[in-house]
This record gives sequence, C-alpha cells and structure tokens, in this order.
Amino acid sequence: MLADPHAARLLALHLTQLKLPAAQRSAYNRRPDAHNPHTPNQGAAMSGLELFAAAIGVIAVWLTVKQNPWCWPIGLVMVVIYIWIFFDVKLYSDMLLQVIYAGLQVYGWLQWTRHGNGLPIKRVTVLPGRSVVNGLAVGAVISVALGAGMAHFTDAVQPWLDAALTGFSLVAQVWMAQKRVQCWPLWILLDVIFVGLFVYKELYLTAALYALFTLLAVQGWREWRNDLVLAR
Repeated sequence: MLADPHAARLLALHLTQLKLPAAQRSAYNRRPDAHNPHTPNQGAAMSGLELFAAAIGVIAVWLTVKQNPWCWPIGLVMVVIYIWIFFDVKLYSDMLLQVIYAGLQVYGWLQWTRHGNGLPIKRVTVLPGRSVVNGLAVGAVISVALGAGMAHFTDAVQPWLDAALTGFSLVAQVWMAQKRVQCWPLWILLDVIFVGLFVYKELYLTAALYALFTLLAVQGWREWRNDLVLAR
C-alpha cells in the first residue's frame, strides 16, 4: 500500500548488491551489463535515498491507519522521491506509474481535508456492494491491459501477476482516498500476495517490508470498523 511494488523491488535489488563483499561488488560493477538501468548499480547513495523513501512510506501508512490527513502529503514526498529514482535509472514506465500515484496522493489529500456537513474531516464510510463490484471490475480491466502490454513489450518474469497487483493496488488506493473501509481487506489480500511473491523471488527485505504493511492494514481495518460502529 502506498509504497509501489516496483519501487520496493528496486530497493531490494540495490540492498542485495550492497550486501556483497567489496571484491564481489567491484566485479559485479565491471560486468558488461553493470550499467543496465535494470541492475542494482547505483550504490550506497541511491539505496540510502530508497531506504528513506521506504521509511516515509511506513510513516504514511501508519498515519493513514490513524486517519491523519498528513498521510497524503507525506506519501506524496515518497512518491516524488521514487519519480526521481526511476528517472535516474531510466525506468520510464515505472516513473509514469509513480506520477499516477502522485495524482492519487493529491486526490486523497483533497478528499480527506474537504469540509462537509459541518465535519472537520471526511468520515469512514462503507462502499455499496455494487460499487465494490464496479471497482474490482475496473481493477481487472487495468490488470488485463497492463498485463498484455508487459507480456508483449517487456521481459517481465511474471507480467500477469505483476499487472494484477498493480491494477488492484490502484483500486485500493482510490478507495483509501475516499475513506472506504473496504480498502483495508483489499490491501491485506494484496500485501499477503506481495509477501509470497517477494519470498519466491528471494527479496526477503522487501517481503519483510510488505509483512509490516500487512500488519498495518489489519490494524487499519480494525480501527476504521470501530469508527463505523461509533458513528452509528
């Protein structure tokens, strides 16, 4: 949630390379593909920036659980950092995806701080069943379109799963911006799949990050449901 899976994978790749002994790391960087933008060649400075962005992402999710509208500008800072990172390593499609996430951060900020009915902030609400189905249908369409593009035009190892996770993450992000309680069970499902995917790819640091996101999503679901009960 909030932390884009493509960004998390890039972070894990950089950290994996940094864990190599100095001699192996030097040999790695002398390889013909060492300057390929898809390889972890940016070094400690880039990884430090990514670690900072990941930490901001965790803070933003925690603030979301607590319904603090500052989660959105803080999340926007994280997204802007990743826009720069992806531009720097020439991952332009991922950079454009981050631009979409940036727009959703602004949308969420406006939604949460817009006054209405004499209330200081937007209340947690339940999305009607038909709207849930429509939202999931939109996620499926995005997933199929993105998956087809990734399968035909990229060397993605698991294009369809990657596309589905991205498509439904966008849906969950919109629901979160609208303060719909259903965003949390969707995030829980997505985060659990992310954990399994990253463990399968041996990106254990990223898997641990998404395990933390899963726990935060469970807490968010519990707290937002409690607010619904109190509001009745």
